[in-house]
Amino acid sequence: MACGDRVNLERSLRLDQRLGGHLVQGHVDGVGEVASVAAEGEGRRIAFELPAPLARFVAEKGSLAIDGVSLTVAACDGARCEIAYVPHTLRVTVAGDYVPGGRVNLEVDLVARYIARLLETAPAAERRIG
Repeated sequence: MACGDRVNLERSLRLDQRLGGHLVQGHVDGVGEVASVAAEGEGRRIAFELPAPLARFVAEKGSLAIDGVSLTVAACDGARCEIAYVPHTLRVTVAGDYVPGGRVNLEVDLVARYIARLLETAPAAERRIG
């Protein structure tokens, strides 16, 4: 990122407003890389390489914030995930500028992070279902 680059900026949600998307805190958990960009209808399918420690928090149809934009994961395989961008999102965010090799800021799903932490710290007996 350099001085003068475009960024995504949106007002945060007030606690008395309706939630119409995913929970995003605005933290950067890691940096990923644009692996590929392909046209898909009027939109684009963009693949991202994720840092190994973050990949476990990303699931197909789950959420992932990329450069501050909360998105639904279209496909996920190991440390790579794909997002199917619609034309509107490409126009109003920096996603329309993505090219292979570009770096992006990532924030994993808040709920996934808490579940993983609970499972890591819970005794084995508490983790069994049955």
